[in-house]
Amino acid sequence: MSRAGLRTRLTAGFAAGAFVLSGSMAALSYQFTRNSLLAERERTAIRAAYFEATVVRAELDAQQPRIIDTLRSLNTGENRRTLLNRNGAWYARNADSGLTSAIPGPLQDLVAAGEAGVQRIETDGTPAVVVGVPLSPTTSFYHVDSLEELDHTLRVLALVLSMVAITTAGAGAGFGWYAARHALRPLASVAGAAQEIIAGDLNARLNPATEPDLRQLTSSFNQMVDQLAERMRRDRRFAADVSHELRSPLQTLAAAASLLERRREHLDERTATAARLVAEEVHRFQRLVHDLLELARGDLSVERQEINAPALARQVCRSRGLSEALVRSSGTSRWWVDPRRLRQVIGNLLDNAHAYGGGPCAVHLRAGDGRYVVEVDDEGPGVDPVDRENIFLPFVRGRSANSRGASDGTGLGLALVVQHASAHSGRAAVQDRPGGGARFRVELEEPRR
Repeated sequence: MSRAGLRTRLTAGFAAGAFVLSGSMAALSYQFTRNSLLAERERTAIRAAYFEATVVRAELDAQQPRIIDTLRSLNTGENRRTLLNRNGAWYARNADSGLTSAIPGPLQDLVAAGEAGVQRIETDGTPAVVVGVPLSPTTSFYHVDSLEELDHTLRVLALVLSMVAITTAGAGAGFGWYAARHALRPLASVAGAAQEIIAGDLNARLNPATEPDLRQLTSSFNQMVDQLAERMRRDRRFAADVSHELRSPLQTLAAAASLLERRREHLDERTATAARLVAEEVHRFQRLVHDLLELARGDLSVERQEINAPALARQVCRSRGLSEALVRSSGTSRWWVDPRRLRQVIGNLLDNAHAYGGGPCAVHLRAGDGRYVVEVDDEGPGVDPVDRENIFLPFVRGRSANSRGASDGTGLGLALVVQHASAHSGRAAVQDRPGGGARFRVELEEPRR
């Protein structure tokens, strides 16, 4: 199971924190409000009960008390009821509807003992508060105040506070997402700079003043890029110097090998074979030195010109003895690219197809969507998915190349293709060709004009 991203975790953390805080505040607010309202309702019920008890006591002192009429005369309203227990008999305003059985026994015992009491009960499925007042050793007065309206108010309050907690959690998630996006913005710039460096732009740097809290990170990143660029420059300079120093003795060897080639008919068979092998190896060595020089020149700027791309591709095919019919183009034929680099891209892909892919069968040129695309198809066995990234590295060949016994290549052709593509802010890749074989694809970014 993959771990959630940093932005997701920050957003969830803000949402959880906001929900816990708002939920706690809502619970405390609800509890405080509930206790306050219930306490006030109980005080109101006690005052009303003592007032009504006074009225009933006065009626009981009469010679012929009218208990029922007195209970009915009390202004109890719809939510209040009164009961009287005298000598074990119950009296009420209306016929008993189970209210007497709802009076708790402990409360009755307390009032019978001569003490007033208050208790919350539930009658007819609704909460209520009952107040018991002793009138005499044989008479007890009870005031029952329904809390249905208060209970409804508390339910509405709980719903509102829950909605507030949920809304606050949502607002916390939104704030967390915004804060995470703002906090991760410097890291996005680091990732963007890293992508530019991967694409070959060693001038990409971070501005330490953009985010003071990440000054150390940006400084370390810039130092790393500086050291990397310096190391690459030293490596290229070394390769260029070595290649340049090798050109002179190679020219001498090539001249000597050419002389031996011309006089091969005057040599015995073993000497002639040795002369041929020397000439082939010298020629291969010359190509290796040439490719090394091209690789060392990769940091040179791109000199874009408007060219006829299909005409250039046909010219490259002719130079290798291939049919111009291989070239197929779509979109505009006018490309703004470096002609030297494009020529070497197409040439290296054709040479690679000839050496390892059974020969090229098509060269596709397309322009559109801000890109120039070069695709070279071959008729070989294709490229193993495991090797599709490694074959673009210097001096690396795919397994199919080794299985074919091809050993005359320099191992730098595809690396140069990647370098030229990166110089145009593009990329190179290989995939399967429909119908079999491999398709090498190079994308070059069209310049903004």
